[in-house]
Amino acid sequence: MTTIFNDPAEFTEESLQGFVRLHGAGLRAVPGGVVRRGRAAEPRVAVILGGGSGHYPAFAGLVGPGFGAGAVVGNLFTSPSTAQAYSVGHAADQGAGVIFTYGNYAGDVMNFGLAGERLGEDGVAARQVIVTDDIASAPPSRSSERRGIAGDFIVFKIMGAAAERGMALDEVVAFGERANAVTYSLGVAFSGCTFPGAKEPHFTVPAGKMGLGLGIHGEPGLEDIDWMPARELARLLVERVLEERPAGASGRVAVLLNGLGSTKQEELFLLWGHVAELLEDRGLELVAPEVGELVTSLDMGGVSLTVAWLDEELESLWLDPALTPAWQRGHVVAQALGDDDVLEEVVGVDEFPEASADSQAVAGVIASALTAAANVVRECEHDLGRVDAVAADGDHGRGMVKGTRAAEAAARTASARGAGARTLLEHAADAWAAEAGGTSGVLWGAGLRAFARCLDDTHRPDANAVSRGAQAFVAAVQQLGGAAEGDKTFVDAALPFARGLADRLAAASSLALAWEGAVHAAIEAAEGTASLEPKKGRARPLRERSLGHPDPGALSFGLVVEAVGAEIFGTEAGAGIASARRASEGLEGTE
Repeated sequence: MTTIFNDPAEFTEESLQGFVRLHGAGLRAVPGGVVRRGRAAEPRVAVILGGGSGHYPAFAGLVGPGFGAGAVVGNLFTSPSTAQAYSVGHAADQGAGVIFTYGNYAGDVMNFGLAGERLGEDGVAARQVIVTDDIASAPPSRSSERRGIAGDFIVFKIMGAAAERGMALDEVVAFGERANAVTYSLGVAFSGCTFPGAKEPHFTVPAGKMGLGLGIHGEPGLEDIDWMPARELARLLVERVLEERPAGASGRVAVLLNGLGSTKQEELFLLWGHVAELLEDRGLELVAPEVGELVTSLDMGGVSLTVAWLDEELESLWLDPALTPAWQRGHVVAQALGDDDVLEEVVGVDEFPEASADSQAVAGVIASALTAAANVVRECEHDLGRVDAVAADGDHGRGMVKGTRAAEAAARTASARGAGARTLLEHAADAWAAEAGGTSGVLWGAGLRAFARCLDDTHRPDANAVSRGAQAFVAAVQQLGGAAEGDKTFVDAALPFARGLADRLAAASSLALAWEGAVHAAIEAAEGTASLEPKKGRARPLRERSLGHPDPGALSFGLVVEAVGAEIFGTEAGAGIASARRASEGLEGTE
């Protein structure tokens, strides 16, 4: 259990501050994460590792010569925001381009991808290398859909070495993709992890069982199997991983036996003895194997085996020296470095477009509505997290709290400075996306920005403008996330809401009554997602566990639009909270 914290919502930020205070000689904090100190004498590719926190030593602990040039640090188990990745990318850039590398999760793909686009617009070449090593999460025929777990470490190391040698951007990318293509992992969970402030773990493993096919974000295994002695567990892991041996692969392999957070080193050594014997019995030569906790999941009990099939070039890069706060190999030759570029944050006052009194009044109403949304999300944070933990990482409640809290604060500030409706909502949208991170953060930010474009800073919006805004919200979310109705995402609640609002207004209903009816449609649709299998996001590999439980994003959408309606129109509230509570209480006895 995670027991040392102040405000659970600030755990990541405070932990990172302490980390930088300890390791400040070699790295420095920048908005969104950390980067190596100093600049190389010649332009050099910057390999930037990233993802949510809770995985130490990944990702910040692997920043240093021969490894990462920087790390983007998101909230616990939550992908960093676009703004965070963009900030670290600029700070880490050494004049030869940057490569964002991370595990294959929807929020990471969206946020790092958008950050790369923004860097490209600034003249900084940016590439992406996505790790897909988890063999349990998809069959070989759909290997591009696989999650990234402990294989991250090997792929990151090879890319960092290539960059340290001064290779060009596309060459470093090519080595990263080659390493990913021959890296395979499989893990088992013994116990779940617990967030700071939580009273119970995300999931529990039944007595006498192990969860086969764990994730690294607190997700349970894909299936529960009977506990087995170490020699049998070693055989299971080795045989399953070796089934994926690439055609024509050499017999030389990099191997990582990774602990997830609370599995003791002595246990790993014991298991390694059996694993190493089995691998060698199959004629494999083990090249600089690693045994320890390198890609963790807070205090999760579990272990994973990673095997990467090496050719001569990959092996050479795998063996290159590196020096980071958490891991080192060989002796790193000190190089002359120039002064750090200082990443300056613009703290000045934004210039808001002139707004009419009518639009300013609407902006004030929107700010109050966002406060109401933040309050109800905070009230249901625990319930949303529990539902999310059924088949994902349990961070949805925390992410929604951080997002709505940031949007509320930005809206209050903009309203106090006379912003109109469109400008205020745009600022709130950007704050939500920047603070929440993850999939929901970037989608809510994009959706609210699209809604804002249906308003202006001059006129009071009519009912049709509000309806167009709801439809634009859904269209932006679908375009960015690629989800359709029936995929078990919050689109399954947002589409019925937008559709219901338009239909009721077309039937000459008032905006207040139309909104209330649309809210009921959204909440009903959210509850109906319990019968769906997830086709997008982190819940997809655990689709069978997800059956019978509603999508947390759909539930939170219902909460937000209901709270907004109650604040603006005085419509009835409480159904969304009751729905979230029922979903959470329905988990008793199922975990």
